[in-house]
Amino acid sequence: MVDIENVTFSWPGKQEFQVGIDRFSLADSERLLLLGPSGSGKSTLLSLVTGIVSPQQGMVNILGTNLGSLSGSARDRFRAEHFGIIFQMFNLLPYGTAIDNVMLPLQFAPERSNRAAHSGGARHEAHRLLTALGIDETLHNQPAAELSVGQQQRVAAARALIGSPQIIIADEPTSALDRNRQQDFLKLLFSQTAKSGSSVLMVSHDDSHQKWFDRVIYLPEIIKTGETS
Repeated sequence: MVDIENVTFSWPGKQEFQVGIDRFSLADSERLLLLGPSGSGKSTLLSLVTGIVSPQQGMVNILGTNLGSLSGSARDRFRAEHFGIIFQMFNLLPYGTAIDNVMLPLQFAPERSNRAAHSGGARHEAHRLLTALGIDETLHNQPAAELSVGQQQRVAAARALIGSPQIIIADEPTSALDRNRQQDFLKLLFSQTAKSGSSVLMVSHDDSHQKWFDRVIYLPEIIKTGETS
């Protein structure tokens, strides 16, 4: 699903500070947890995996496609089709309803839209996911801004899951929740990804989540950061 080899990257304007990744991979249907403190390179890794940025050297291969061979617009389309992303701050449209937010990725991803439509229509699938993730039907047409933090998080998860993208990226998705709600959320998330067969790549600083995952990697073990010589 994901294969990164001999990658080096530095952000524009910070060429003197470089990130290096010798090898990183994610298997089909694998649940992989990346643990690391702030500044350990998690944002850079996720940006490379999803094609938001391109490395100066090395290869980022996703689902058999070398992202370096794609134009910027082609990478955007590839990301929309094959990745479902749960952002740390959720990034919902505040005045859009829960349903509107869940269906938003389908506007940019025809293949995902077709897959969602196979189960009775995309809107039906959006309702199903919200209900499966614990959002009462009476809240499906509520603006996102009127939902609780926990409810917004579940809307964000449903948005990532709709259309069964092959890879789910979760960037600190439980950081705004208390311990009990974190566990409830992970249970619901993995019950849905098990149905779709999606791989899950989650980044966190909380090592209590390890039991939910097939494999755990500490970011300092795979990411080298420092001054360039």
